[in-house]
Parts: sequence; C-alpha cells; structure tokens
Amino acid sequence: MTADPLSMTLSALADPTRRAIVARLATGEATVSELAEPFDMSFPAVSKHLKVLERAGLVEKGRMAQFRPRRLRPDPLRDLAAWLEEYRQYWDDRLDSLDDYLKQIQKGDEKK
Repeated sequence: MTADPLSMTLSALADPTRRAIVARLATGEATVSELAEPFDMSFPAVSKHLKVLERAGLVEKGRMAQFRPRRLRPDPLRDLAAWLEEYRQYWDDRLDSLDDYLKQIQKGDEKK
C-alpha cells in the first residue's frame, strides 16, 4: 500500500524517538552513531527509525569518506506546516467569532 506523502510524514513523526532524531538533525548532519547516543536502544533499532524517516523523505543519507551522515530534508515538513496552517487559520477565525459574540453579550449585560 502506498501512502500519500503527508500521511507518510505524519506516520513517521508519530513516534517520539523519530521526532527527537528530526530535532537533532535540525541542528546539523549527524552519523548514525551520533544519533543513537541519547537513546537507550540498540543500534539496529535506531537504524530502523532512520529507515522510516528516509522512506517518508524527511531524512537523507549523505556520503563523507566511510561515513554516511544523515541530514534533514525540509520539504515534507514544509508541506506539513502548510497543511496545518489551513487549520490554524480556521481556528483563528472561529475564535475571533467567539470573541465577537462574547463582546456582544457583555455589552448587552452592561445595558441592563
């Protein structure tokens, strides 16, 4: 089953370990060993998390001599942010409407 890119991004980011890896890579490239350091899990387990992030297009493998540092690919995160922005705007509009309604009620109470 092939998921759409947004679903793959959300699925990959559903795990806190993968979100921590993404946060670490936002500061710069890192090897798998460097990425595994803060976690109390096996090296293969961290590699499995990296494979999920790579399939989602969030991380790519570089090449530096015998090392294969991982780096963050921002495009899927930009797409996710754009999708979320639509809903943020929706909720901002709803909250503005609620604020207007509450102000009208307060004005009505002040007249009594």
